[in-house]
Amino acid sequence: MSPPAPSAAVSTTAGHHTQAASIPRAQHDSKANAIRALAMDAVEQAKSGHPGLPMGAADIATVLFTRFLKFDPQDPVWPDRDRFVLSAGHGSMLIYALLYLLGYPAMTIEEIKRFRQWGSLTPGHPEFGHTPGIETTTGPLGQGLANAVGMAIAEAHLAGCFGREIVDHHTFVLASDGDLMEGISQEAIALAGHLRLNKLVVLFDDNGITIDGPLSLADSVDQIKRFESAGWAATRIDGHDPNAIAAAIEAAKVSGRPSLIACRTRIGFGAPTKEGSEKSHGSPLGKEEIEGARKNLGWTTPAFEIPSDILSAWRSAGQRSVPAHRAWEARLAALPAGERAEFTRRMDRKIDSAGLDRAVRAVKEKLSATPKEIATRAASEFALESLVPALPELIGGSADLTGSNNTKPKGMTLLSAAAPAGRFIHYGVREHGMAAAMNGMALHGGVVPFSGTFLVFSDYCRPAIRLAALMRQRVIHVMTHDSIGLGEDGPTHQPVEHLAALRAIPNVLVFRPCDGVETVECWQIAIENENRPSVLALTRQNLPQLRLGLDTANRCRTGAYEISPASGEAQASIFASGSEVPIAIAAQKLLAGRGVSARVVSVPCLDLLLELSPAERVTLVGTAPVRVAVEAAVRQGWDALIGADGIFVGMKGFGASAPIKDLYQRFEITAEHVANETMVKVNTP
Repeated sequence: MSPPAPSAAVSTTAGHHTQAASIPRAQHDSKANAIRALAMDAVEQAKSGHPGLPMGAADIATVLFTRFLKFDPQDPVWPDRDRFVLSAGHGSMLIYALLYLLGYPAMTIEEIKRFRQWGSLTPGHPEFGHTPGIETTTGPLGQGLANAVGMAIAEAHLAGCFGREIVDHHTFVLASDGDLMEGISQEAIALAGHLRLNKLVVLFDDNGITIDGPLSLADSVDQIKRFESAGWAATRIDGHDPNAIAAAIEAAKVSGRPSLIACRTRIGFGAPTKEGSEKSHGSPLGKEEIEGARKNLGWTTPAFEIPSDILSAWRSAGQRSVPAHRAWEARLAALPAGERAEFTRRMDRKIDSAGLDRAVRAVKEKLSATPKEIATRAASEFALESLVPALPELIGGSADLTGSNNTKPKGMTLLSAAAPAGRFIHYGVREHGMAAAMNGMALHGGVVPFSGTFLVFSDYCRPAIRLAALMRQRVIHVMTHDSIGLGEDGPTHQPVEHLAALRAIPNVLVFRPCDGVETVECWQIAIENENRPSVLALTRQNLPQLRLGLDTANRCRTGAYEISPASGEAQASIFASGSEVPIAIAAQKLLAGRGVSARVVSVPCLDLLLELSPAERVTLVGTAPVRVAVEAAVRQGWDALIGADGIFVGMKGFGASAPIKDLYQRFEITAEHVANETMVKVNTP
């Protein structure tokens, strides 16, 4: 197949661009066709996969990786490398082919042959932490693009903290039509434009094809105008012209704004009958089609074989940034020892444990000296007043609910386009984008992101929280107004199923502290857990401080502990979380007056409790014959603790609009009801 006629890069917003030095077209084509061949062969052997995107985007990737991207295959986590996000994760063979061709040691030809097989480094979609060289787990469309925004935020912030001699890299994204149709993309690009993240470049694989067929079946958005309206520079080019691609990337690198390069491509480039068709999107091409594609591309070697001269050219490209890497290491070594140690500590994701312990102790000492009857959202802010100064990597934010979430303690400076070293982000009403950007920030390294919204809006954040759990990333979601206790706003804002839904995600820690002491302890656990996301579900309503005196131990670490022991042998154990712990203690007193001995166990983190060994768990759960759980939410999840025959006092449906006292009374989440239900069970033979 003859290549399309070369075309110049056309910028619709940037005032200029620098023409890239051209290379012989035959040299470029041979490299790009190596990607196409590996993609065709791997998908065919697996009888599963998406050959169309790698074949269509091969020219874009070849130009980017051989002429622009800064990386070192021998050190895939070099802190100042450029980040590349394959947001269109279904085209995973593109990045796997690149990793092999460029000489990443772990990506052998045998791994390419084992595409989508058990235990391979080439799973169906790219997975962070599984395959060296993969920056983020992608596949759910739009998430990768939003992750990249977070990476660019982290880069800008760290450059503001440590200087451009140490932090100076770009984030590149390859995005598909599907990425840009997902609603999260609008939140992400609007935030990036507002923050003027000029080191963020999106390469849009503009092939006009979706699974159902032509894009025109479902969409007619002018993406150039869309990105321009969000404050981006935007360019449309021929995505099969290497000189146009290079010129557009050069223009993007000197732009004062984030850049979109819409690369018009043909999906399945080279396939004789399936090029430009949805038929090449998500299915193997088939033997005859591959033979025709090889002929069109002039590719004569057998499956999985790359001619030595072409492989050598790729491997040389893989070494292109080694001098830059060494120069960076020299600049890092030249930093003052303290600054160098701090940068290294933060990029290694290591917390200053001593500093964290001191901050937590300071909070506890203040609460011991002056107990506070406050909402746990206010207790969280009180904790942050000590935690934020102690841990410079903490970067906060809120989805336009700062005053309600209490995530901005006094003195926390704003992160903005003009002040990237600031530490608080106004995300706007963008929960989807906020949660995904936080993942990107954590993946980049050097920061520990936290943010705030209402617990009911965790529905908007859930896809990103799930991916954070899958990628084992430390992101902390402060989610307030955690129950019917928010009152008059009514059932649209009263979460009832959300605690159960979040607890159902593997590797997520859901905390629901009962007072100020538990709140700071939960913050400590969330910060210490390097490989897990956390949710802090916090109240709007004031709660009494139940933990009095100075207790330096973190009693929340086991997920539960006996907060109020029984008088004598316990006949019942009452388990409760958050705002229902005071109710459980009040019920305990009522039961004592009726001759029934009960113990109360606070359960700030059901997840941690259920992860204990049976022997460890029994010491906390106890042996009382009657078990009761109290939580202003649905029962789901609690049977693992109280059993199917245990008593649950909580919600069976949605809430209602009314003052908090009326709601708790109407839904029978009261000490009297807990005591009555417990009495019935105790007195049942």
